[in-house]
Amino acid sequence: MTRLEKRLHELRTGTRFLQQRRWGRRVWNQIATGVRHAQYLREAAAILIIIGACLFWRYATGGVEAVAKPPQPLPLPAVQGATGVPEPKTAPPKMMAMVNGAEIGESQLADECLSRHGTPVLETLVNRKIIENACAQQGVTITPQDVEADIDAMSRRFNVPRDKWIELIQRERGISAKQYAEEIVWPMVALRKLAHASLEPTPAEITKAFENQFGPAVKARIIVMRSQKEAEQIRQLAVATPDDFGALARQHSVDIGSASANGWVQPIRQHSGEPSFEKTAFALAAGHISKVVQVADQFIIIQCEGHLPAAEVKLEDAQPRIAEELRERKSRSESSVLFRKLQDATTIENVYNDAAKAAQAPGVAARVNGEPITVQQVQAVCLERHGKDTLEILITRVIIEQALKRERQKIGQADIDAEIARAADAMGFHAPDGSPDVSAWLERVTREEKLPMRHYIEDIVQPTVALKKLVGKVPVTKEDLEKAFEATFGLRSKCRVVILDNQRRAQEVWQMARENPTVERMGDLAEKYSVDPTSKTLRGEVPPIQRHGGQPALEREAFALKAGELSGVVQVSDRFMVLFCEGYTEPAKVKMEEVRAELSADIFEKKQRIEMSRYFSHLREGAAIDNFLAGTSQSPVQAGTPRAGGAPRSAISQADAQELSQVRAGSRKAGARSPNPTSSESGVLPASLDAPLLPAPRSR
Repeated sequence: MTRLEKRLHELRTGTRFLQQRRWGRRVWNQIATGVRHAQYLREAAAILIIIGACLFWRYATGGVEAVAKPPQPLPLPAVQGATGVPEPKTAPPKMMAMVNGAEIGESQLADECLSRHGTPVLETLVNRKIIENACAQQGVTITPQDVEADIDAMSRRFNVPRDKWIELIQRERGISAKQYAEEIVWPMVALRKLAHASLEPTPAEITKAFENQFGPAVKARIIVMRSQKEAEQIRQLAVATPDDFGALARQHSVDIGSASANGWVQPIRQHSGEPSFEKTAFALAAGHISKVVQVADQFIIIQCEGHLPAAEVKLEDAQPRIAEELRERKSRSESSVLFRKLQDATTIENVYNDAAKAAQAPGVAARVNGEPITVQQVQAVCLERHGKDTLEILITRVIIEQALKRERQKIGQADIDAEIARAADAMGFHAPDGSPDVSAWLERVTREEKLPMRHYIEDIVQPTVALKKLVGKVPVTKEDLEKAFEATFGLRSKCRVVILDNQRRAQEVWQMARENPTVERMGDLAEKYSVDPTSKTLRGEVPPIQRHGGQPALEREAFALKAGELSGVVQVSDRFMVLFCEGYTEPAKVKMEEVRAELSADIFEKKQRIEMSRYFSHLREGAAIDNFLAGTSQSPVQAGTPRAGGAPRSAISQADAQELSQVRAGSRKAGARSPNPTSSESGVLPASLDAPLLPAPRSR
């Protein structure tokens, strides 16, 4: 076969397009220099026609993703051994993706999947093997129809169509429909059949559940303290000034959820927790403050804000649904007890996580009652369930490595160590001498976050260092500093807000507010009409509105109001707001010189993070990516190709503005120095929620 015939054969069998285009140019040069062999000319012309058609299609379709298939290898003739019998063919390595010509093979992806997900996947396989063995011993059979019926029942229980239920599971849990059926539903169905327990709820259980869901409730605020003595002291302050209960909760309560909402909690219902706590809450009259109630190791003070009547629902109407919920709850409880018993009765040998055992039994991941689960099985399941996500990680890694090579940048161990130290410092891990406590930070990452050190370095630290090198320096301008200073320490507009989801309802609420523009009236309207749960619960109270917070329309309206004035209807995204101005907070008595360094460092970090995100977006858009596992192909977008020293810059987005408007390092670090804001060592604090109100904004 001639050289041209070989090339033509490769093109027809799907060999890479870029290689053909490069070779095609060589053929054209040969033709132009006067090659006279007619056979070569005919074959070259055929190749050029094919290449031209490919180029035309490529430009015609632009950057639209297409289905990508891995190149098929050329068929090889069978090789005969000494016996004359053809030897078995060895399957060629399978390609999973190609990134700008760089290949990612199946073995590389499978190894990466196993490294990342091998342990939890092995645990799942072991658990399933335990249940399968128990089913086999007791003659219990679980059919696909049983699993489908349980999924249908679950979707009906939550009043969601089956397809929407599956979508919800995929979105919330990040698992496929197949994984949901095999790992969650199948074990539940099997354990229920194995349990043989009476799951029927008693009349008393149904009555309690009904009272909990539909009975009366108490609207309340709480303050949670760690000791009886502290709780009694705070209670005395609350009894002396009941109107300050929310402020006391915000300042002293150790329960972050309620403290951040001025002490508000979800309505207290019967049979939902500690009986003494519920009894105390239901015994209070509106506006009264309870004695200190101990719940476990916490001491709680309750302020009753009112009583909610029982819902107009009859027990007989709700009983079928409540009974089904109780059956499901009891089923889960019984199934858990049974599974623990099955585990205790099973001999499990974990080979995969024991280097010595793995060396003695290569290829074995675990044994369940002596029956092996192979590493190949675990690897196959890892690849099936996590292959696409892991492949994206590898693609990202290749894109960044290629960019570093183009820009002639390298990452050293010193860069890695410096980034880890920076992360430890940013997260508040400090040694007694004030330096970053790297050991404590890495222990937190690996133990509490359950992130292996290798993956932390490869997935987080190295890409961060690489993108910082590729982006380079980002400027912090005088305007940046002035906006940050004003946003953090400047005047703020304190408003009551009603948030609506459509313009017509917003106009109706605005008209009602205009008839009686008072704080009390706005609180009533927010409580009745607001679609935002937090502002609804807090009667329209929101944190004081700062300048340069990323919502220019809202800020313009808020700072144009005088105390006691009502705004027009303000649209922010898909929400419509009505504001009532209560006044303005006193700006913090701070000079720019005192906080310039901290503000500058904070702004630099945030702007750098934004530029890193933009830069990587341009790298990704400018890459030619064939993802054969997902079946997609991406052509590079030439207009967005990154340039040295940073990606093309564009106008800052609303999301970027909100990122830059978050609490600054100056106020964050100052607040951590001393619990006493009047102390000379307390540093600089921003204009706060509790700052006294001014009647009108100062000149600006």
